[in-house]
Amino acid sequence: MRSYCCFRRPLMRPSLDVFTLLVAIAAASLTMALALFATLTRRREGLGLWAVGLVLHTVAYVLLALRGQVSDWASVWLANILLSASLALVLAAIARFHARALPWLGMGVPVLVSALGFALWLHDVRLRVVLAGVVLAVQMGMAIRALWHPDRPPALRGAVLLTLAQGLQAALLLVRAVAVLLLGAPEGAAIQPGGMQAAVFLLVFVVVVLSSLGFILMAKDRADALNHYQATHDALTGVANRRALIATLERDLACAVRQRRPYALLLIDVDHFKAFNDAHGHLAGDAVLRHIAQLLATRVRAQDLVGRYGGEELLVLLPGTDSDGALALARTLRRQVEQTPCEWQGRPLTVTASIGVYAGCPRVGQGWEALIGAADGALYRAKAGGRNRVDVQQDVPAT
Repeated sequence: MRSYCCFRRPLMRPSLDVFTLLVAIAAASLTMALALFATLTRRREGLGLWAVGLVLHTVAYVLLALRGQVSDWASVWLANILLSASLALVLAAIARFHARALPWLGMGVPVLVSALGFALWLHDVRLRVVLAGVVLAVQMGMAIRALWHPDRPPALRGAVLLTLAQGLQAALLLVRAVAVLLLGAPEGAAIQPGGMQAAVFLLVFVVVVLSSLGFILMAKDRADALNHYQATHDALTGVANRRALIATLERDLACAVRQRRPYALLLIDVDHFKAFNDAHGHLAGDAVLRHIAQLLATRVRAQDLVGRYGGEELLVLLPGTDSDGALALARTLRRQVEQTPCEWQGRPLTVTASIGVYAGCPRVGQGWEALIGAADGALYRAKAGGRNRVDVQQDVPAT
């Protein structure tokens, strides 16, 4: 009879191949770099610097993966210089994102320290690992500090993602440096398979992706905010544009009708503006419009809205304001315009403005056109009465 013997295979401990991780990191870095180069815009957000840094990161990990196939000067010395240089460009990209001057000292010193240190300790694995851990961790810390200081970044979700990624990698690099400093490291430890090495390189792969996504999110959020601003603000005066005014007026009007609350608006027109432009030039006229718009914006409440309705006409929306309050504000603003000249090319330019006021309790079925029409009628009377005046319409005429 045939007998069968069952042999149990020995349990194999799964391990991550370091060479594969190095190649994966290089591939991820190059992919993110190409994606960034493909999405670059004319705005100087630092994306180009970040992409160049990823290219240097790619070359560095290719050289690390070729350890033993090329000289130590390439796979150790040059690779680590490129890693440090890639983080220097991360710092530069963050500075460019914040519209600051490039921190050349903070960028250059770590690269120089890496170049000198790795040349000196090219054949001392223990000191090389410690040097790389400390220098790279310090550079990541500098990048995080530059991201948050002295001003908090405007795009928080990307900044938080970038901070977490860089912070985790810096912490693990420092832990590895301390472990090697205390326990020593065998020859070839920098790329030798092992739990700590695999964890470091796996985290590097994750950090490349998360950090780049975080920086892209920062640029995207800023671009979205800029696009929203440009869509809702007048390019000349910086106050709300006609579209934003009408959208806000429609929303406020519905709320006022629902809550039976008073509502007011001021329609302001610069007196003799065409003659002023003819006498002083259109650039002076633009300066006067900016001056008056900012003058109005600094003298209204937070819930009010100042905008450019069209041409030389400005509109002020005053939710929850009755006729007495609107009339008092209109008279104050008229006086402020008259008494506050616009400085233009070293000389004061004095202008006046006429103001039409609508104030009342809007009724169901009244649209924003009716309210502006009422204010426009009051403005016409103010201008017909001699200009530099205020007139009020306390209700919308029935149609």
